[in-house]
Amino acid sequence: MATAPFSSNLTTHCFRLRPGQDLKKELLAYCQTHQLQAACVLSSVGSVTKAFLRLSGGKIVSEFEGPFEIISLNGTLSAAGIHLHMSISDFAGKVFGGHLMDGCEIFTTAEIVLGENVSLQFKRAMDEETGYGELVICKIDL
Repeated sequence: MATAPFSSNLTTHCFRLRPGQDLKKELLAYCQTHQLQAACVLSSVGSVTKAFLRLSGGKIVSEFEGPFEIISLNGTLSAAGIHLHMSISDFAGKVFGGHLMDGCEIFTTAEIVLGENVSLQFKRAMDEETGYGELVICKIDL
């Protein structure tokens, strides 16, 4: 059964990351600097020189040497933490994907558009069923 639905007005944040920046660290820093409490990735395009992804069901982080095109980046973000998945493609069009980890260095650019749910807050709480800190959505008074 799904959790209770919430709705909120949306504010967009548009920015570009530059060569050499760490994709995950910069996204978290942006959320912290701008005090985003409940955001999601609306759009992302760009490239990375290398990628660190935790593959499905795994505990080991895999390193991929690029350059790679960013095919997709999606997930939830807040000043308290982020949960993102990324797909990348190599020069032959082969696609890799998984849980975004630190160390994904921007190659030429990363053009990012985030949607901020202004009346919500994203938190994480341990879920006994999954064994992970899972998303908890809270309504906040404005």
